[in-house]
Amino acid sequence: MHGSELYWLAAAVALLALVSAVIAVRVLLKLVRARRMLKSTGMPMSTKAMFWGSIAYLIWPVDLLPDPVYLDDLGFLMLALRSVHAALARSRAASGDLGPRSLR
Repeated sequence: MHGSELYWLAAAVALLALVSAVIAVRVLLKLVRARRMLKSTGMPMSTKAMFWGSIAYLIWPVDLLPDPVYLDDLGFLMLALRSVHAALARSRAASGDLGPRSLR
């Protein structure tokens, strides 16, 4: 591999890592905002555990994939966010609160 090819490969990997990190931080912020929903009595313990587990996995030094690639972290965060949203929707439907509030 020539020097310029190596440079462009390193630049592409760095850009991918940066974009992945930005997405991971945005999803993490949404999860932290969703934290208040975890205090709700209608929230199942499994959803609370998934939330805290995904936060711990994001900052844990051992990953399924090396840290420059945040795909596994993003997957866990998205799964936790989806679970919190589903539990919130079930809780609102059970209580009759169908307002337009969201976690954004």
